[in-house]
Amino acid sequence: MQNIFDEVGSLDQRCYDELLLCEDILMEHAADGMADFITQNFPTCKDVLICCGSGNNGADGMALARLLHKDFHVKLFLQRPPSSPMAKLQYERIQRLHVSIIDQICEADIIVDALFGTGLSRALDEKTSLHVSTLNAFNGVKIACDIPTGLYENGICDEQSFRADFTLTMGALKKSLFSDCAKDRVGVIKVLNLGVAREVYEKPSNVKLLDLQDMNLPRREIQNSHKGSFGHLGVISGEKLGASVLCASAAFRFGVALVTLLSNENLTIPTELMLSHQLPKNTTALALGMGLGVEFSQSELDSFLNNTLPLLLDADIFYHPLINTLLVRENIILTPHPKEFTQLLHVSDIAHISVDELQKNRFKYAELFAKKHPNSVLILKGANVLIAQNNQIFVNPHGTNVLAKGGSGDVLAGLVASLLAQGYAPLDAAISGSLAHTKLALNYEGANFSLSPNDLINGIKTL
Repeated sequence: MQNIFDEVGSLDQRCYDELLLCEDILMEHAADGMADFITQNFPTCKDVLICCGSGNNGADGMALARLLHKDFHVKLFLQRPPSSPMAKLQYERIQRLHVSIIDQICEADIIVDALFGTGLSRALDEKTSLHVSTLNAFNGVKIACDIPTGLYENGICDEQSFRADFTLTMGALKKSLFSDCAKDRVGVIKVLNLGVAREVYEKPSNVKLLDLQDMNLPRREIQNSHKGSFGHLGVISGEKLGASVLCASAAFRFGVALVTLLSNENLTIPTELMLSHQLPKNTTALALGMGLGVEFSQSELDSFLNNTLPLLLDADIFYHPLINTLLVRENIILTPHPKEFTQLLHVSDIAHISVDELQKNRFKYAELFAKKHPNSVLILKGANVLIAQNNQIFVNPHGTNVLAKGGSGDVLAGLVASLLAQGYAPLDAAISGSLAHTKLALNYEGANFSLSPNDLINGIKTL
């Protein structure tokens, strides 16, 4: 896991105050990191266009131009005269080396955006918007210096924000890089060293970036075992049988030994699944909500829920009158998509907002919900999945548009509920289940529009 921060200005200041490093040293290391990345990954490229603003992001770009100008044909574009002290200093340095400065932006093998960095809080002016739009239309490899221009400090994207193939961010990861709209702007993110190891530069953070290596699969190591050793999941099946069958099938394939669909009806279901009208006594976890509809009366649901079993909640249950009662339980996981989460915020009396407003402030509202419901684990679906408990947030950035299909969320519910039933703590089940879900999508070899939920379930055996 890696730390994510709201801002890194305070981390820079610690370097100045405690380590006696100066702004110039940090900037030179940032430029050196960008130069190393370019020379190591694109040694055959000829032309490099570096577009600089007037502040410190532009100063980073000018320092990069100075380091590359002997090995590449560097074309340096200055949108405005340097204004910050560091930009003025770097400008003097490139003049001494006679780095080529051009009057108009033009195509190049590599295009570096150093117009605006972190801290952008106002809309781009017409001139900058035009430049960004032109850069986006070029065919060269696009690299953002620290953060793409037009990505604001709160993670909201300007209409003409730079669309990078790579973002070389300075010192540490920033929250703004992991908003949902940033997913199409940042490309591959790489953190550059600023003269000290990240372990020294950074401080503890309650927001973490998940790596696929953080996934803890349910490996079976004890040979002296039987089906009772690996849990029994109950899936409450409502009006839409398909949703609960997908959930149950995914759970069964992901390691739980027994899965029972709980229903009023005599259903035709896959042969490996069981069917019951009552909760089996050896049930170890429950999943509720997917395809629920109005199949059950409240008293019938109460009969399934009159226990302290770990519980996964999804979909329709968020609109049910029982939700407020369920939110006070311990050992619960909630897996809403954004619209469902606005409903949870509403019934929790946290906020009454639209989906658009939520998407602009996903971290904020996930934090507020987790603070009010510290015993629950939230999995907020999206381009970047947020997993929140109490004062902690974990970001799963490995999702892909392959998953934008009906039924994908039911598979996620089954993966996470399976781990709950096998004895995982709720937070561990949420993290490993979410990572497995995105790993399955990454492993999918078909066209990105062609996935079905059963493709995900069939892929579990390859994890």
